[in-house]
Parts: sequence; C-alpha cells; structure tokens
Amino acid sequence: MAELSNQLLAAAVLAYLFAMICYAGEYAFGKRSHIGKAAARPARQLVGAGAPAPSSVAPSSVADDVVPDDIVPPPARRDRAELIGRIAVGLNVLALLLHLGALVTRGVAADRMPWGNMYEYILSTTFVASAVWAGVVLTRPKVRHLGLFATLALVVMLGAASLIAYTPVGPLVPALNSYWFIIHVSTVIIGSGIFLIGAVPAAMFLIRNGYDEGKRSFPYTLGKRVPEAALLERLTFRLHAFAFPLFTFGALIAGPIWAEASWGRYWGWDPKEVWAFISWIVYAGYLHARATPSVKRTVATWIALIGFVTMLMNLFGVNLFFEGLHSYANAG
Repeated sequence: MAELSNQLLAAAVLAYLFAMICYAGEYAFGKRSHIGKAAARPARQLVGAGAPAPSSVAPSSVADDVVPDDIVPPPARRDRAELIGRIAVGLNVLALLLHLGALVTRGVAADRMPWGNMYEYILSTTFVASAVWAGVVLTRPKVRHLGLFATLALVVMLGAASLIAYTPVGPLVPALNSYWFIIHVSTVIIGSGIFLIGAVPAAMFLIRNGYDEGKRSFPYTLGKRVPEAALLERLTFRLHAFAFPLFTFGALIAGPIWAEASWGRYWGWDPKEVWAFISWIVYAGYLHARATPSVKRTVATWIALIGFVTMLMNLFGVNLFFEGLHSYANAG
C-alpha cells in the first residue's frame, strides 16, 4: 500500500502538470477572463437633431470601435481555447482523485491518519488546497485562468514534499499518539490549505491592479487575461475569512490544550508555536486591514501574502532548521 501511495502521488503530480499546461494554453490563446461591458452588449447611439440616422454608420466601424480584436479573438480560436480550458479542469479533477487515493493508501499502510510527519502534512495540505480550488473553478468558471497559477503552486509544493521531506511509512512518535492529534492537526491542515489557495488570487489581484494602473513590465503583464481586480480581491477575502477561524481553533485553542495534556504547559515558546502565532497575528492584521475603510485593498492584500510567507516558514524553515518539541520532519 505504501508503494501504491507513492505511485498514485506520482500520477497525481503528472495530472496536475498536464492540467497546468492546458490552463496555460487557454491563458495564452483564449479570451480574457471577462469581456468589457461594451463588448458584452450592443453599442448604443444617441441621435439628436440633425444627426445622421444609425443606419448611415457603417456596421464594421461600430464593431471595430466597440469590440477590439485583442478582447474577442476569432471564434475558431476561442472555441479551441475553451475546449482546452475544460480539459484542464477535467485533468485537475482527475489529479485531485489521484491525490486522494495517495493519501488514503498512505493512511492504510501506516494504520493511522496520514499526517504524522512533514511529508504527509504537505500532501494533506495540498489536497485541501486542490479540493478548494476545484470547488471554486467548478462553481465560478470565470476565474478559470487562475488555474495556471493554482496548479503551479500545487506542483511546486508536491515536488518539494517528494524531494525534501519524503519519509517512509512508519508508526507515530509517542508524543503524537492522542485523539488531539486528529482534532488539532486536521483543523490546522484545512486552514493552511485554504490559505495556500487564497494566496493565488491575492497575488494575481496585485498584478491585475498594477496592470489596470498602466504598468506594463513583468509580472504586471500577466494581469492582462485574469479576472477583474475587484473579483480577485473579493475571492481573496472570502477564502481568508473562511480559513482564519479554522486556523485559530487548530493552532491557538486545540494546540495549547493538547500541549498542556502532553507536556504540562499550554505555551512554551517552541519554534513551531512561535511561528504559528506570528502567522495568526499577520492574518488577523489582514482581516482587520480589509475591514478598515482607510486602508487600501492593495496594502491589505500585501499583508495576506506576508502571512502566507510566514506559513511557508513555519512549514519548511521550522521543521528543517530548528529543533523543538514539534520537530517531526522525519518522524514516522
């Protein structure tokens, strides 16, 4: 079962990679994620006294003024790109199922929940992120162009898990053998996975906003085809607002309760505890800034991305470079 888990994960990474390629195809050759209001409905003309009748205006000139070629591509190219985008979503769902299979078989092989070490934690967190993204793209096809960046993040994270953190199947270390293991770790995984996928629209909002302001250097040119900035910002907020209470309960309520039961203290300034608290403070700062009218949305979004950086530090930096009671990077 452990070998089957490895094979399913390899297949999942390949499926994510092929989905990313298809997303890139639609991103490069398809239409923009939204069509301007002028292109979405016929042009209106005001006819005043002495003005020529609408029929005297050449139809071709109206169409050229209202619907530029760079907004609406030729129908054949648009149809092919739409098909490629749908294939990308299908591959994305297939990868999610393979990813689930890898987790389930890993848990069966270990005879426990599959998040007992850093490798399994990354697999579980990326699965949550993938499931959330699948739900978003299936219910909001308008944001499908973000799939290129969402699947890129998943491929990078899973590649890092396989290359840096892979651990053979084994039993839990004694300190983790508690029912709080399920309560604490599962809620932190769910919150972290949503934060992971929430970083994608956050980054693309900043890029799209810069593009709308006239910036044409890289990476702002990537904002040309993603959804409008307001939609990306709202999606960023909703994902973070949903994840924050889960992360709060897992990291700052269930975690200290388990620590008191296992180590006789609620808080011990362990590196993992400190960085989890830092992440919580930053994300709380983002939500506060987002709710403050005087704070620009771009400033609030930068705070959200800083929070994601602290999450990565807690996941990789603390596990690989610090010693503490939470140092389970290579635990079985």
